[in-house]
Amino acid sequence: MRIYKILSVLLEYPEQELIDNLPEIRAIVGESTEIDAEERAALRKFLDHLVSDSLTEIQADYVNTFDRTPEHSLHLTHHLFGEETDRNRGPALIDLSEMFKEYGVKIVSNELPDYLPLLLEFASSLDGDEATVFLSDVSKVLAILVENLSKANSPYAALLSIIASRATLTRLAALT
Repeated sequence: MRIYKILSVLLEYPEQELIDNLPEIRAIVGESTEIDAEERAALRKFLDHLVSDSLTEIQADYVNTFDRTPEHSLHLTHHLFGEETDRNRGPALIDLSEMFKEYGVKIVSNELPDYLPLLLEFASSLDGDEATVFLSDVSKVLAILVENLSKANSPYAALLSIIASRATLTRLAALT
């Protein structure tokens, strides 16, 4: 599903390549039939935000939002188990790694397997129902992230809200 690929790209650390590809992303958002009107509006507003500041300002905002504020971490097991030293977090990361191996997915980044953009990249390779079921496993963490980012008035809250709204089995039942 292309929306998960777009969300994955938008939640990665912003580089010049992202800025250069914004017109293409905007076109995909405008043309995709899998994106509803509310999601389209939120994505367009976020894309407008990306062009309203310099790349350096966008990068600083990203670092302040996700790297310097633990409550906004894109490493999902952090919200479940706390710091990396927690005994329970390691097995959860191993389970995710094993699941990726079962699907034939090789992690080519230095990120842990619970990194949300990586999970979204994986979800983009699944069919719609399978992606919904996969993401529903982390729906509680997504809700926490939406709440935390909303409290901080972060533009990233809109992206997490889209993911959270798609990560519910209620949505799956409504679509069938």
